[in-house]
Amino acid sequence: MNVISVQSHVAYGHVGNAAAVFLLQRLGLEVWPVHTVQFSNHTAYPDWQGEVFSADHVARLIDGLAARGALARCDALLTGYIGDPALGAVILDAAERIRAANPEAIWLCDPVMGDRGKGLFVREGVPAFMRERALPSADILTPNLFELEILSGRSLNSEAETLAAAQALLSQGPKAVLVTSLEQAGLEQAGEQAGLEQAGGDEATVAMLAVAAEGCWRVTCPRLPIDPPPNGAGDAVAALFLGFVLKSRALPEALAAAAASIFEVLQTTLDSGEAELQIVAAQDRLLDSRTRFSAAKVS
Repeated sequence: MNVISVQSHVAYGHVGNAAAVFLLQRLGLEVWPVHTVQFSNHTAYPDWQGEVFSADHVARLIDGLAARGALARCDALLTGYIGDPALGAVILDAAERIRAANPEAIWLCDPVMGDRGKGLFVREGVPAFMRERALPSADILTPNLFELEILSGRSLNSEAETLAAAQALLSQGPKAVLVTSLEQAGLEQAGEQAGLEQAGGDEATVAMLAVAAEGCWRVTCPRLPIDPPPNGAGDAVAALFLGFVLKSRALPEALAAAAASIFEVLQTTLDSGEAELQIVAAQDRLLDSRTRFSAAKVS
């Protein structure tokens, strides 16, 4: 299977395509990366070098892939951080062209916009693009809780509210929504009144919630004591989830496998003492994780 991944790229560390490409390749997928920026390192460091590529530059790369017949052989489009609404228009066009060439292709959009405690870190116009244009067009969305609030226009303070918000997004176009990084201590456990299984409310756990028309599933994992959390973890989760969806075509299996793989990456990173994600060191455990998680059906 083949994936076109349109994301940022860094020479040092693993964020954007520098995380997604290797992970997808280790899952056995061919990846055609299109970089939207190329920096020496991610911008959480005090300095960096490199260049932000224009929307026209990205569009010409898509044209070049089309000339090679790649769009008809593309099984999925993966997109992450979009720094400018003009780039968003190029990505929408790419998604339409890929689907025209291969109607079975899917688009996983990671709507990177911000996080709780950090707020928005994208330019004006990007949240509106995500809500009004990407949301109706994407097949799979992978927002964190903060981004789900932006997309749904709701304040989310319980798991029941989070589930309802994700289900509301389904009516606008996506076939599945994966809500990532649900810190259970940050949500009131209002699951009983909504018929949800309890996630525990333990400060030492983190959960992911996958929602589709056929059902909803939750995976709860121990929260590893990595402080600060390494950049790129969200990019890695989106890539792993897409890879396992393409391999299994089953949402709960893909959720459980992605959770196990990212836990393996984070555990390896913690053990190493390094600040950057250790995806290369963890590569042999992506398909053979030492810790397995199950996806529990949420009714």
